[in-house]
Amino acid sequence: MNALVANKVTALPVAAPPGQWIGAGGSMIMESDKQTGVVRKHYIGMVTMLDILAYIADDDNQMMGSDVGGDANLERKMTVPISLIIGRSFEGLSLWTLNPNTSILDCMELFSKGIHRALVPMDSQMENVQGVELVESASSYKMLTQMDLLKFLNDHASELGEILSSSIKEIGCLNQSVFSITDRTKVIDAIKCLKTAMLHAVPIVESSNLIKEDDKQLVDGKGRKPIGTFSATDLRGCHFSALQTWLPLSALEFTELVSSSPLFAARERVSAPKEIVSCQPDSALSEAIEKIVYNHVHRVWVVDQQGLLAGLVSLTDIVGAVRVSLLSKIDIM
Repeated sequence: MNALVANKVTALPVAAPPGQWIGAGGSMIMESDKQTGVVRKHYIGMVTMLDILAYIADDDNQMMGSDVGGDANLERKMTVPISLIIGRSFEGLSLWTLNPNTSILDCMELFSKGIHRALVPMDSQMENVQGVELVESASSYKMLTQMDLLKFLNDHASELGEILSSSIKEIGCLNQSVFSITDRTKVIDAIKCLKTAMLHAVPIVESSNLIKEDDKQLVDGKGRKPIGTFSATDLRGCHFSALQTWLPLSALEFTELVSSSPLFAARERVSAPKEIVSCQPDSALSEAIEKIVYNHVHRVWVVDQQGLLAGLVSLTDIVGAVRVSLLSKIDIM
């Protein structure tokens, strides 16, 4: 968690000594000495903040106690090897690599399938291929993410004028399915909801007095007013000593507390959890991309003129829509 905070990232590759582990998805992604070729590391998987939170949230009955045992249990959980946590969310079950010469369109194809990040070998001799079972060896790697790709598109907006000027609804990147939690949902239940649905963030909506809802489950957020956002990313700044106190709080109360955290305040140009980063169905795609890049969020909530949820636009949705539009232009040419 300290590494995630220090580097302002939401995921880290996990490296192990060679010959001791099976890589995620059967992959064999090695890091070797550039001079001697001797293998130094074997990348065995990816660990995300959601993996860590899903692990912490397990056996919550022990953690919710007010006695010393609860604190001791949480402290024990925070000292286990990270190898025990890999794969608690879907993303950690696979490792993807992209050859440095891979075209932007091919990168977009991978990221449009919901893959959030890939390792890029800096001195690869492999063919231009991508895959979860790829055998790769290089002296160093870099990480390419969906956010990197969106920043690239934003920086080259003038070359994509017609595509980016289209509305998010017109270009087909509006996802009308939007799950949410209510303002009564506890932090620990919210974490379990994220894990179950493989989501990294959900909007918080006002609880209803008209219908009976289970505050421990996700609810259909469409047509309801968002009053905050609960994100796994926001929890990375919590020192483990604070987690014991924060887990029983409501997710809405958590957003108020984390906004005043020194670690959160140190993050540049990031929207506060209670701030709703949103747009409307007829907003230009360029507006959605600008808001994502500026606020460093991974989705924008879409609201109607009354401020009620109409859907969302994720990085995956945007990458897929832009790729289809670019391919259609190539076909026409």
